[in-house]
Amino acid sequence: MAMIARGSLDTSEALDVLRTSSLTRVVQEEIERIILSGAYAPGEKLNEKTLADQLGVSRGPVREAFQALHVRGLVEMIPNRGVFVQRISRHDAVAIYDVRAGLFGTACRLLAERITTAQSAELHALIAQMDVAGKKRDLDAYFPLNIAFHTAIVTGTDNRILSETYFGLVSRLQLFRARGLVHGGGFESSNIEHRAIVTALDDRNPHAAFEAGFAHVQAGKARILASGDPQQGRT
Repeated sequence: MAMIARGSLDTSEALDVLRTSSLTRVVQEEIERIILSGAYAPGEKLNEKTLADQLGVSRGPVREAFQALHVRGLVEMIPNRGVFVQRISRHDAVAIYDVRAGLFGTACRLLAERITTAQSAELHALIAQMDVAGKKRDLDAYFPLNIAFHTAIVTGTDNRILSETYFGLVSRLQLFRARGLVHGGGFESSNIEHRAIVTALDDRNPHAAFEAGFAHVQAGKARILASGDPQQGRT
């Protein structure tokens, strides 16, 4: 009986840990979504109690979520002052783009070695939809399609480490709201670059795929530098 009781206690404790971990994860994802939606300005303070009340949870999961978001570079934790939305400077954004270029190029190279017909069809469909949004100059329609295109390539590699690192950088870049896509023919240029990537993927040419993916992200960086307005819009 003692052994059964002990086993039941272990199972109960394990379930409690699982519930707590899952709740913290959900709270983290929701706070991240709120931050990236632009509800808080860069440098604005996050109130633990306000967010806990808004999400209908205790302050514990919010506190733990803050820690995780700090590790990801989305918030800054200042002792005796509080938690603030991270400011991403122009210099930091450029540095992130340089690292992201290598990661995305690598994702394209890896996918070229394993791309399926279904994956290729999805990428072609996204490009076609981006063409329509681009002709309308509709950033709100274009932006999620653009994200979906890059996401499909990175997740298509089935490389968890690469995906986690890449999406962490993308989240930080979303704090840096530059107008790259709406200046200097950004819509058209970006989709031309997308087509070059897919052509290399369809040809199953890893070297060309890396070069096309790397060049695409570097071109995005150049559009930011040309925009001259680092706190508006998105790239």
